[in-house]
Amino acid sequence: MKDMNLSQYKLDDLLLAAIKSEIESRDVYARVAGRVKNAFLKERLEFLAAEEEKHRDALAKLFSQRFPGRDAVVPEKPVVPLPEIRFRDERVPLSDVLAQAMKAEQAAHDFYLQLADRFADDAEKRNLLLYFSMMEMGHYKLLDLEKSSLERLEEYGEEQELIHVGP
Repeated sequence: MKDMNLSQYKLDDLLLAAIKSEIESRDVYARVAGRVKNAFLKERLEFLAAEEEKHRDALAKLFSQRFPGRDAVVPEKPVVPLPEIRFRDERVPLSDVLAQAMKAEQAAHDFYLQLADRFADDAEKRNLLLYFSMMEMGHYKLLDLEKSSLERLEEYGEEQELIHVGP
């Protein structure tokens, strides 16, 4: 994402892509949280889902402020390509899912840093997006810790699979 130049996209497309990304991340974290057995991991995933929902709400509000009278209708396929978290099958190791989530969080961090530059005329909104970028790195670090723990378990044959998660 660092290599992507967001200046080629319209601001409304960028905001709608961000909203869609937050919705998808929230849904993935909530779905995975509903299937893991480890209570601590479940709690962290529920926390991440709630964080993504707060980001979605704030982005929808930002969209309506920047584009009064327009609904923030999220396209099925956004113009701006952002990483998605996908599962190849229902028995994918949880550490693989977390690795994908880490890539998505890193990309979100980079995306929000660049998007903040588009709000040079509005310090409040710019600072909100910079704050989001920092939060996404926090999510990345939390996922990294959990992934490391899971990989240690998987090394000992205690694989934590996601049963019936699906793509």
